[in-house]
Amino acid sequence: MAPRSALVLGGARSGKSRFAERLAEEWGGPVLYVAVATASDDEMAERIRRHRADRPPSWRTLEVPLGVGEAVRSNLGNARTVLVEDLTLQLSNLLVGPGHDVAHSAPVELAERRACAEVDELLGLPARVVLVSNEVGMGLVPDYALGRQFRDALGRLNQHAAAGVEAVYFLVAGLPMRLR
Repeated sequence: MAPRSALVLGGARSGKSRFAERLAEEWGGPVLYVAVATASDDEMAERIRRHRADRPPSWRTLEVPLGVGEAVRSNLGNARTVLVEDLTLQLSNLLVGPGHDVAHSAPVELAERRACAEVDELLGLPARVVLVSNEVGMGLVPDYALGRQFRDALGRLNQHAAAGVEAVYFLVAGLPMRLR
């Protein structure tokens, strides 16, 4: 029997998105794909366009940079599986806003608490939930304070999400390893 919830972790270009999409497809539809990314520049707009084009046309997409838990609950409809891409950008949006205004960033602790609360809200939905997040703790230590604070907050958010889901996967070079 498939788990009711999963966290899919990995680094950049690790294959985590494709794996999470395959997992959602296997768990069955209707699928609600929740995208939290915003097009802050041309390169990001192109990434978003490619992600949209790669998704099955039968999936419903909800694009919401803030208030993810509430928005999904309000727009769940008949979805049996929800895929949230991704917790990294969700935390970033809560920290610096969808416009990435570092000069007006929220306190890191507040953004982290809000992100954890939204994860809890998502995991309480009457649907299967796949959460995607970056594993950033294995890379270089950022040379600026906000970067280090973000990396630490994301690590704690990932731990919080992992504690709440039934299955945790880690992707390396497109290969999934089930941790739980």
